[in-house]
Amino acid sequence: MHILEVPSFFQPHGGLFCLEQAKALKNLGHEVRIVSNVQLGITVELHDYFMLSYRRYEHEMDGITVYQSYQRGLPKVIRYNVKRWVAIVRSMFAQYVEKYGRPDIIHAHCAKWAGYAAMLISREYGIPYVITEHLSKTIFDDEFRLVGNTPWQIPLLTEAYQHAAKVLSVSDELPERLSVYFGKDYQWETVSNIVDTLFYQYRQREPLQGRAFRFCCLANYIPLKGYDVLFSAFRKLRKEGLNVELHIAGRGTDTAACRNQLTDGMFTHGLMDRQAVRQLLYVSDALVLASRSEAQPLVLLEAMSTGIPVVSTEVIPQNLRLEGGCFIVPVDNADALADAMKHVAETPIDGQQISQQVAQLASARVVGERLEKVFKEAIADTASHSA
Repeated sequence: MHILEVPSFFQPHGGLFCLEQAKALKNLGHEVRIVSNVQLGITVELHDYFMLSYRRYEHEMDGITVYQSYQRGLPKVIRYNVKRWVAIVRSMFAQYVEKYGRPDIIHAHCAKWAGYAAMLISREYGIPYVITEHLSKTIFDDEFRLVGNTPWQIPLLTEAYQHAAKVLSVSDELPERLSVYFGKDYQWETVSNIVDTLFYQYRQREPLQGRAFRFCCLANYIPLKGYDVLFSAFRKLRKEGLNVELHIAGRGTDTAACRNQLTDGMFTHGLMDRQAVRQLLYVSDALVLASRSEAQPLVLLEAMSTGIPVVSTEVIPQNLRLEGGCFIVPVDNADALADAMKHVAETPIDGQQISQQVAQLASARVVGERLEKVFKEAIADTASHSA
């Protein structure tokens, strides 16, 4: 198959889930490339806004060809920026076809706005498209709140979902949560994002004798991640005399606002690169995440892949709640969180068995084969309808 991946956002704004899926599909023998238009904002990324390329260009990322463009967004004119973003992607697609030919299928990451652009391209070229939806309801809530009671985005995104050959949700719960905006009049199934199970491979932890039980939390220091609840729960454990530590890492965890909340046994590491994240996981005994909203937090799967259990809240999707590896508590309940953390610290676990479950759910080969099956079905269905 000739597969074109179109992310709604990409480097320097993340989006590596798109690259990981492209690599998985290429390793299965498919022809895969990425077309990426990234909108830059002058108010939040001044350096990138002026210094990144003003021309479209190709580059390689881990063996995948990326046709790249950077769009300079205009402050506070969302609708114009969206219209221009979609037009640029359609123009880039036309140029892509001139060079590489028509893809068999377009894989858009997030309906907003790659899925919508894919729908327009599909109508023009007769190529089926699939949307993988990564965005949580909270992200849509925040954007729609800015435009009042009748968000203009909803009809456009609903149309993109309805005309997709398939919508792939990263969790079973996401379509229901998003149905308040987009309904469920479309075909969907759940396919996990990829976890690099070779990079985050199992490692046995050092014995607990003579040292503290180490919890870690890998999340940006924002209200959504529930650090206030986590800190309260941890202080309760220390007050009860448990020999525990809490190591936190992520954007903002090294700021004065965060440091001022730290007490004995808490340590901050700030923003860490991928290698440092893995090393922190390898010296930790469990991961805890007190989130108030999530779509599919891959950090939980990454932690379990290395062989440690996780404690989190009921916003976590069912497909992440691996047997013996994931312990769930209510949102905003520090006492329940503390009880679960205490249980994990005092209960032996089979880390290798947890790691194997992650591989069966989210390894590159497993997810790549799931995508391959969906794409082949979409292409066959389109061919049968056009015959």
